[in-house]
Amino acid sequence: MKLYGYYRSSTSYRLRIALELKGLEYENIPVNLLKAEQKGEAFTSRNAFGSVPMLEADGRDRAQSMALIEWLDEAYPENPLLPADLEQRYTARELAYAIATELHAPLNLPVLKYLKNEFGKSQDEIDIWYRHWLARTLDPLEKRLEQLGSGDFLFEAPGFFETVLLPQIYNARRFHFDLTDKPHIVRIEQSCLALDPFQRAYPDNQPEAG
Repeated sequence: MKLYGYYRSSTSYRLRIALELKGLEYENIPVNLLKAEQKGEAFTSRNAFGSVPMLEADGRDRAQSMALIEWLDEAYPENPLLPADLEQRYTARELAYAIATELHAPLNLPVLKYLKNEFGKSQDEIDIWYRHWLARTLDPLEKRLEQLGSGDFLFEAPGFFETVLLPQIYNARRFHFDLTDKPHIVRIEQSCLALDPFQRAYPDNQPEAG
């Protein structure tokens, strides 16, 4: 397998965590988003979305992180990311897709660059935008975790939900989002970061992080 991604891309980070948790070997191929390498013809001829991550696996180029995570779980059932129990699978998806669908779109790099370049927003204004949307989803997410009585992880071990949560919290910390009133989220984050798969996937530990 070859994973084409950017070390700070939250969606690429998701795939690294998923691959590490499942114990799958892969080659990491950096794609520099700051240089728009993902928009070049060489890349878009393989991935029409012009986005990362892209996973070259089983003779096919595959895009879109959430679809990729579920494909990995179906194609390689050992070390499952989704629980066997139907209701637990639903809960994991409920929380993971809240992050993936409500936060990724308004907070990804093209949107932030558009705010700066087309609307002349300052970095301080962009940071306010970023934190506003984080609160809009992370506040109810924290309440949902409290209702569910989550412990160190959503369930017995990290899986689908944690794969999506950790990258978003990494970005939240980069934008100085206050997490002091989110003990459930922080506890899960810290429990995950204590594990080797999450350390291997961590953005600052990637070779291109420099």
